[in-house]
Amino acid sequence: MQRRILFVILSLAVTIGTVFIPIMDASEVQAASEYSNLEKSINGIMSDSRMKAVNSSVTVRKASTGEIIYQSDADKKITPASTLKLLTSAAALDTLGEEYRFTTEVLTDGTVSKGVLNGNLYVRGQGDPTLLKADLDQFSAQLKKQGITKITGNLIGDDYWFDNVRLSPSIDKSDETYYYAAQITGLTLSPNNDYDAGTVIVEAAPTKKGYKAKVKLTPETGILKVVNRTNTVPKGSKNTLSIKRQIGTNNIIISGNVPVGSSGKKEWVTVSNPTAYTLDVFKKSLASKGIKFAPSSVVRRGLSPADGQVLAAKKSMPLKDLMKPFMKLSNNTHAEILAKTMGRHTYGEGSWNAGLRVMREFADSIGLDSSAWRFEDASGMSHSNKVTSAQMTELLFLVRSAPWYASFIQGLPVAGANERFVGGTLRNRLTSPLVQGKVIAKTGSLNHVNSLAGYAETKDGETLIFSILTQDQKSSTISLIDKIATVIATSAH
Repeated sequence: MQRRILFVILSLAVTIGTVFIPIMDASEVQAASEYSNLEKSINGIMSDSRMKAVNSSVTVRKASTGEIIYQSDADKKITPASTLKLLTSAAALDTLGEEYRFTTEVLTDGTVSKGVLNGNLYVRGQGDPTLLKADLDQFSAQLKKQGITKITGNLIGDDYWFDNVRLSPSIDKSDETYYYAAQITGLTLSPNNDYDAGTVIVEAAPTKKGYKAKVKLTPETGILKVVNRTNTVPKGSKNTLSIKRQIGTNNIIISGNVPVGSSGKKEWVTVSNPTAYTLDVFKKSLASKGIKFAPSSVVRRGLSPADGQVLAAKKSMPLKDLMKPFMKLSNNTHAEILAKTMGRHTYGEGSWNAGLRVMREFADSIGLDSSAWRFEDASGMSHSNKVTSAQMTELLFLVRSAPWYASFIQGLPVAGANERFVGGTLRNRLTSPLVQGKVIAKTGSLNHVNSLAGYAETKDGETLIFSILTQDQKSSTISLIDKIATVIATSAH
C-alpha cells in the first residue's frame, strides 16, 4: 500500500489567564478573507429550515493544500450511503492495482477421446462481475472447436474463491429481490453491459385483452420459476404490474394488470444462488453448440482440481476500466465483490471481514483516522456505516497524489453529462451551464440519507474538494446539496 507523510499544521496561541486566543498568520487571514463569500453563501443554505431539520456534516477544502476553507459539523459522524464507495474504490486500486483482472476458467479432470470428454467439466470463478452469456457462448465454442460433443461427467461450479456468506449484514430481506442487493459469490453472471451481476432481466409485455402478459428472461435460464398472475387489460387502463422474487426461493412472482399498447414492465431481479444460475446458462450454451452431457450427469457446486487441464478462460477488463460501471452507476455488487477480492488477495480469505479489514488498513496507511470511519459493508448500503465530512474530504485530498488517481477520478460521475458512462448518477443533476461538467463527485442515497462528495472547479479555475453528508431527513435533501455544490463551483475570490 502507498505510505504517505502527512503535513501537521500547528496553530499558535497566546495565553491570557485561562483564555486561549488563536493567532492567525498572514496566509490564514488571507484565506479567511478570500473565501468569506463562499462561507456566507453556504451558511445561507445551511440555515434553510429543511437543512436545520436534519443531521449534517459539510467540509470544503483546497485541493492544492488540503486546507479547510469551510466546515459545518465537520467531525460529526453521518451515514455516507454510496459515497463510502470512494474509500472502497481507492482501497481496491491501491491493493489490487489498476491492471487487476478477474479470471474465469473452464477445466477438466478427464481426457478427450473421439469427441467424448471422459470426466467432469468445471467452471472456476474469481467473482468476475463482468462475465456475460456471450463469454459462456465463447467457452462453448472453444470446447466445440476442440472436438468435444459429449461429456460423461458432471458440470461443477467452483465458487470457493469467496466464502459462503452471500449477503452483507446490511441487506434487509425486503431488499433481496432488487438488483442493488444481489448475492455475492465467486461465480456469477451479468445480464448486460452495466454488469449487474447476479441478476436476470425480467420483462412482462401485454398480449391480448384477457390474456396473461408475455414474459421474457434475459438471459434465458431454467433456474428461475416464473409464476405469471398477470392480466392484459384495455388500452389506457392503469399499469399495476409487479415483478418480484419470492424471498428464499427462485420463484419470480409477476402480478397485476398490463394495458394493451403499453411497454409493460422491466425489472432486474436477483437470483438465489448465482453459481447455479451461471452453470444453468452455461449448460444451455453448451447444448446450443451440440455438446451434451450423459443422462447420469448432474450440475452441482464443488472444488476444481488444482492440476486440472484448462480448456477455456476469460480475463475481465482491468480494474481501471471497471471503475466506470462501478462508480458512475454506483454498482453495489461491484463494491462487495471488490471487498472480498481484497480480502482474498491480502489475507487469502474472500470474506467481508478480511476485505473490510484491508479497507481500514488502507485508510490508516495513507494517514486517515480509521476510528472516524465505521462500516460493515463496502457499498454503503448499511445505515450503521458512519463517517465525517472532514475525513471524506481528507481521503479525496490524499488520493490526488496516488499513482492510480487518474483511474480513480475517471470513474466518478460528471455533473450534467448526458452519456450514462460519463454523467452516471449525476447526469440529471447540476445541469445548469454554470456548473455542468465542473462537479465530479460520488452520489449517495438511502432512505432518509443523501450525500455528495468530490471535486468542483471554481470560476477561477481552482479545484475545491467537498463532502456534504445528511441523514434523518423526512424528505430528500438533494436540492439543497446541489445548491451547495453550485455555490462551490461558481465561487470566486
